[in-house]
Amino acid sequence: MVRLWAAGCLIAVAALAADAAPPSSVTFNRDILPILQAKCQMCHRPGQVAPMLFLTYPDTRPWAKAIKAAVETRKMPPWSADPAYGHFLNDRSLSQYQIGTLVAWADSGALEGDAIDAAPPKQWPAGGWEVQPDIVIDSPDFDVPTSGVIDWMWVPIEGAMFTKDTWITSIQFQPLDYAVVHHIGIAFVPHTTDIKYGEPIWERVQRDANLITIPGQKQSGANSVVKDAVGGGFQDTYVPGHTISDYRPYDAARFIPANTDVYLNLHYTPNGKPIRTHVRVGFTVAKEPPKRQVVMVAVGGPTDRDHFRIPANDPDYAAPPGEAIFSRDVQIFSLMPHMHVRGKSMTFTLTYPDGRSEMVLNVPRYDFNWQLQYDTSIKVPKGTKLRVEAHYDNSPGNRYNPDHNHDVFYGEQTWEEMESGYVFVLVADPNFDPRHPDLVEKNTHLQATR
Repeated sequence: MVRLWAAGCLIAVAALAADAAPPSSVTFNRDILPILQAKCQMCHRPGQVAPMLFLTYPDTRPWAKAIKAAVETRKMPPWSADPAYGHFLNDRSLSQYQIGTLVAWADSGALEGDAIDAAPPKQWPAGGWEVQPDIVIDSPDFDVPTSGVIDWMWVPIEGAMFTKDTWITSIQFQPLDYAVVHHIGIAFVPHTTDIKYGEPIWERVQRDANLITIPGQKQSGANSVVKDAVGGGFQDTYVPGHTISDYRPYDAARFIPANTDVYLNLHYTPNGKPIRTHVRVGFTVAKEPPKRQVVMVAVGGPTDRDHFRIPANDPDYAAPPGEAIFSRDVQIFSLMPHMHVRGKSMTFTLTYPDGRSEMVLNVPRYDFNWQLQYDTSIKVPKGTKLRVEAHYDNSPGNRYNPDHNHDVFYGEQTWEEMESGYVFVLVADPNFDPRHPDLVEKNTHLQATR
């Protein structure tokens, strides 16, 4: 009893300390640098998406007031999950104590403090990577024009064939120019003798005068190359705000059979100036087979115009939900919502075989520029149903909305829309074949919820 009481007191004291008032005298070296190293430098360092560096006092001091404004409004660090639902292992949000410390530093003159108080610089891998890769592949250069529409393309990467069975323990995407990359998809495709490395295989789309996809006119030969080979599309993806999928903490990996080629799905978006760019992808490799395999599942609603139509000026359109029933025991270790600029909110809800329901992720303020993965740990028995529900804001109140006066349909470009809930799962069955996954039964033709 005494030990339990003491442990409870320690927990209570730690909780109080986390929300305690910041110190009366705040300096960069003693108080601010540890917060930046833990929560900010992943983006605010060379080669990353942030436009300024937060590595040293001279780097950071000019931004003191901007930091205060960003953390008080919880705009930074980016984190959109509602804390009332789910538990996330990679939560980058700041505690109230950390927010108070950053605000007090800005308000008290943003002092540097004594150098002896500063923690050693955090060591990051060379080349802008989050994890030092064992293998790096590079896409061909591509000239992004000033304007216009660029369709999706699949590019088989020369020199990127896996010649022996390989276990990939992390995949990191590194765009050279973040501003023009809408996404990077990756697929691992059995090698064929007719492959032409480095040559784009286009997914051409017919569009009307308003650049809207004409139903039934897409030439889908490119997607067929991948789907016919591996039974699906992307096997991992980069979207704005996400760079690395790291399976190492879970003693897990993605199995790549011998004689497999890497295909990248590249989607560039012009941003007003011509630019020649490319992307890199880094992998870490396991020395021996892991205990669990990684598979990505996409759960979304219907894509046809009869069921997916976001009305003009609608501030809260509820899309038909997507559902999937797991056909084997798995462990969900990460969740990621994906919509475009009219995306407003998304929820992931599990209903277990015993009838119990649990919302495991609620993103009430979706941000296309920060499409994060939310890492978790949920054991899911066979027969569990996953329901993904999404809402959209096609009104003038959405400052990212390019045109609120027209209905919006499913499509691949940013001004069109998507509804995808990406679910990353672990499978412990040693006989599981990831090339032919039988993880879920899908029902994507549900009626709208209102």
